[in-house]
Amino acid sequence: MESMEARLKQAMAELESVREGVARVERELRETSFSVLSSDRAVRATAGPQGELTKVEFLENKYRDMSPQELAASVLEAAGAARVKMNRHVMKALAPFTEPSAAVPELKGFDLDWGRIFGPEVLEEDDAETARAGRTATPAWRDALGEDGED
Repeated sequence: MESMEARLKQAMAELESVREGVARVERELRETSFSVLSSDRAVRATAGPQGELTKVEFLENKYRDMSPQELAASVLEAAGAARVKMNRHVMKALAPFTEPSAAVPELKGFDLDWGRIFGPEVLEEDDAETARAGRTATPAWRDALGEDGED
């Protein structure tokens, strides 16, 4: 059996490794953003590292033919999707730091309620995964306007 001093030294090394890893991930996340195009392809929204809206682009002058409600719905759809994408990225980047340590069994890890932190949509199936599976979802803004998404 290992001595208490050896186990403590190993635990301290593991903690230092985690600290360095978290610092590296924080640096990387500060420079990360995600852009998403609305389903009607009229708006592109970009979310920054904390899920904040950093940029909105109105594409190909499509906004000129849209009602204020349609434009607002497109902006909200794209901004919300960009935020969820960023939040999922943060969740995946930080997940390894919540897991138990293989080297130090005393470091059990911890559970984070990602849905409580970022909202329940972060735990839902990714739109890209849904599309790969051959399923499509009607955007909420189309539901609100009574549209089914078909032209």
